[in-house]
Amino acid sequence: VNTASFCGFAPQFKGLEALSQRYKGQGLEVLGVPSNDFKQEAKDGEETAKVCYVNYGVTFTMTEPQAVRGDDATHLFKVLAEQSSAPRWNFYKYVVDRQGKVIANFSSMTKPDDPELIAAIEKAIASKP
Repeated sequence: VNTASFCGFAPQFKGLEALSQRYKGQGLEVLGVPSNDFKQEAKDGEETAKVCYVNYGVTFTMTEPQAVRGDDATHLFKVLAEQSSAPRWNFYKYVVDRQGKVIANFSSMTKPDDPELIAAIEKAIASKP
């Protein structure tokens, strides 16, 4: 999930944390990747960490801020874009199976408790390594 601390979708951190807690014992890894590509992220990792960990109680892995679109995108997001599409906005969600293939992607409008997102997560968890 590409994230942004000052985005209107930032309250989704709570739902992403709930997904992490619900499925981590079954192998789900939620990865948050802060990005300022849409101009709504703090300039430094310390401020980002405060928003995520203090304000929203995030315990899943959060990276340092990095690019998620275009030529400057981190390798992970280049691969995700090749397999599906680049993020169109903050809190764009990818579900990757145990073989490393994107099996679904969801827009910012899709909340973490959306039944289609949950079904995709459960499908990914059930996939064979």
